[in-house]
Amino acid sequence: MSADLGPLVITRRSGEEPIQASGETVGRLGDFWSWACSDLANNTLRGVLAEYLVATALDATTGTRAEWDTVDIRTPEKWRVEVKSAAYLQSWAQSQPSEISFSIRPASGWDAQTGTASADVLRRSDVYVFCLLHHRTSRPSNP
Repeated sequence: MSADLGPLVITRRSGEEPIQASGETVGRLGDFWSWACSDLANNTLRGVLAEYLVATALDATTGTRAEWDTVDIRTPEKWRVEVKSAAYLQSWAQSQPSEISFSIRPASGWDAQTGTASADVLRRSDVYVFCLLHHRTSRPSNP
């Protein structure tokens, strides 16, 4: 008997779902999200927020975000979109603002549906969107 090792089917959640341990409700998913995801200036979450803003503008927010896909967004029109995010000021202490640079150099890709990497080195997106959190002198509290 072999296990089904294909991708999990992820359904969109509301945040109201209970988090349970040993049959007891110990919190709500929204509480976890608030605890884990409130730092929107953090490199990882800032990038996910940028992807969401672009996906919203492109009417491509049905379903859920695919982690580790070859592209960030797939539009209803089948456009493949890569979103890049950068900021001068980070969540951590800095001695100077970060230098901003974006790259679209060809790269190998990971297919989230098959769980395999492609040996082909190429640009996988049709469109690249560059997002900059432009604050230079004060820490942004609401990116």
